Amino acid sequence: MIRIGTLQLDVLEVSGIKRGFGFGANRLEVLKGVDLSLDKGELVALMGPSGCGKSTLLNIIGGLLKADSGNIKINLRPSLNYGTKPPNQVIDVRRRGVGWIFQDFHLLDHITSLENVILSLELAGVGSREAEQRAIMAMKKVDLEDRMMFMPNELSGGQQQRVAVARAIAGSRPILLADEPTGNLDVKAGESIISLFKELCSDKQNPISVLMVTHDPILASKADRMLLMRDGITAASDIRSAWGESLEGQT
Repeated sequence: MIRIGTLQLDVLEVSGIKRGFGFGANRLEVLKGVDLSLDKGELVALMGPSGCGKSTLLNIIGGLLKADSGNIKINLRPSLNYGTKPPNQVIDVRRRGVGWIFQDFHLLDHITSLENVILSLELAGVGSREAEQRAIMAMKKVDLEDRMMFMPNELSGGQQQRVAVARAIAGSRPILLADEPTGNLDVKAGESIISLFKELCSDKQNPISVLMVTHDPILASKADRMLLMRDGITAASDIRSAWGESLEGQT
């Protein structure tokens, strides 16, 4: 596995993940044996050319898509082992293992920001009183304590993404998968989201781990570690050496 880090506990282990689409002569092998690991409390940026399989990999790790072969393990008690299982057999992965952040915020416009977080917990089976308490704690963690009663359209793009982060972490899942989380934000708001991720990862009581897909090498450089996906595998953990001169002047 490609792994550079000082932390000792892997919360996520991905081994030999392969996935293709289509049949016969039209078959396209997108993932050709991906190996990676994620430490507890680590922020890892995943980069690569468009169409190289980054989102496909995230969908498999997040239990939304099954792999053709390979294994994924999330180290919880009990641990979650999957990879080639279909989505309807890995509901626990989505309930206990991973939270999601997308480029689009996916907030419901007709309810408050706090209610958006509460609703996500209730849909996961959490009782109303506990859901409210956990939602309030999550909103405080993302520094939106004074915006809980605001409607989404009353918030800036950066604040809406913070609500989405609160929604993802309120379920107390150890892993956050972020697919282009700053894609709809300006530079300043994007940097604030990365700073928020780093704060959440360094939380001494309950650190989370973040695997973030991004096209922005400057934001990626702020992560603890960077991985490059190319030709269906994670090719390197040093983006500059993997892509060579193409990054000169961008970082």
